[in-house]
Amino acid sequence: MLSNDNKGYKSGFISIIGRPNVGKSTFLNRVIGQKIAIMSDKPQTTRNKIQGVLTLEDTQMVFIDTPGIHKPKHKLGDFMMKVAQNTLKEVDLILFMVNAEEGFGRGEEFILEKFQTINTPIFLVINKIDQIHPDKLLPLIESYKEKYSFKEIIPISALEGNNVERLLEQIKAYLPEGPQYYPADQVTDHPERFIITELIREKALHLTREEIPHSLAVVLDKMERQKGKDIIHVMATVIVERDSQKGIIIGKQGSMLKEIGKRARVDIENLLGSKVFLELWVKVQKDWRNKMSQLRDFGFNEDEY
Repeated sequence: MLSNDNKGYKSGFISIIGRPNVGKSTFLNRVIGQKIAIMSDKPQTTRNKIQGVLTLEDTQMVFIDTPGIHKPKHKLGDFMMKVAQNTLKEVDLILFMVNAEEGFGRGEEFILEKFQTINTPIFLVINKIDQIHPDKLLPLIESYKEKYSFKEIIPISALEGNNVERLLEQIKAYLPEGPQYYPADQVTDHPERFIITELIREKALHLTREEIPHSLAVVLDKMERQKGKDIIHVMATVIVERDSQKGIIIGKQGSMLKEIGKRARVDIENLLGSKVFLELWVKVQKDWRNKMSQLRDFGFNEDEY
């Protein structure tokens, strides 16, 4: 923790909670100004809690992007829910993010039930307002007011940036005085190795069909700078559960894997500020999402949460 002599300096931890695919990662990347959370139109993309740090002149906001809250179907799902729910007890403020297009449903009801035992201030953040007619917004706000006594209700578009500054101002108003937890130039507490595997996984999610996403993991095997050259050699393995999925990831004559690598390399070079030589392999680990030993190998360690 860094000392901060500036009296009146505010800081705190803010959890972003919501159903899968409401735009939590898009919001986090918008606020931080660079990609640290992977974005996908497929639900349940975020598996670990990803911390993004926004440092302003008089405030430091530490955002925690959690896995979308849903009913678990396997051990990986149990892990994701444990991560999301544990963060509710550890933060100064909760942003409950909902999708303006979808309205109130059983998923939202499930999350509101979790809030009943929590004293933490909760904002309702209605995201994707650019996708609906303005006339629909007020009835939506009213329907949520009836369900729970939110401290603030703020409509935004994380994708377009609409009203995001106002949301940040409201967050600042609710944060306590406190120290600067991270250096001003640090944007996440996750190591580069983790972000690299997430960037590769993001490209695979974008490019493959529906049956792939949740049975896909990425493990970084090796990362080293080549001697005498300004180039970093990155070797990673894409893990799937079935042989048919392996075929999809590799593609005809390796075309899909090549495209995943090509797109991921661009983001990894931006992250590392160096040229990157990226090598990808694909491996089948049957039913890995239900095997604790393999979940731990792939970085899902529930003891840490």
